[in-house]
Amino acid sequence: MISIGVDIEDISRFLSKTLENDSKFLYRIFTQNEIDYCFQAKNPAPRLTARYCAKEAVVKAFSNIYNRAIPYSKVEVCKNKNGSVYINFLIEELNKYNVSLSISHEKDKAVAFVVVEC
Repeated sequence: MISIGVDIEDISRFLSKTLENDSKFLYRIFTQNEIDYCFQAKNPAPRLTARYCAKEAVVKAFSNIYNRAIPYSKVEVCKNKNGSVYINFLIEELNKYNVSLSISHEKDKAVAFVVVEC
């Protein structure tokens, strides 16, 4: 069985987010590793938005095959040394699934596409 999920968001949604003013919101969605990576950039909004899209796409893909809600903070977007991205679940039982992820951002939009093989 294969399940897919996709999401697209406006980068403006995260433009004004800062660690100083929005840490509670950010830590509800993102892991420490993701926050560290995103805020290394001069403008973290595209990276934050792309990772948010990935989490939303994962939740959509799993909606047909997993009977519980998956908190965004338990879905971590990681990068390989070659620059490709992958999902690390902080819910161990979800790591048994083969998940393929593609994310991208350009100007004012970010998008993510997820394929889950069961």
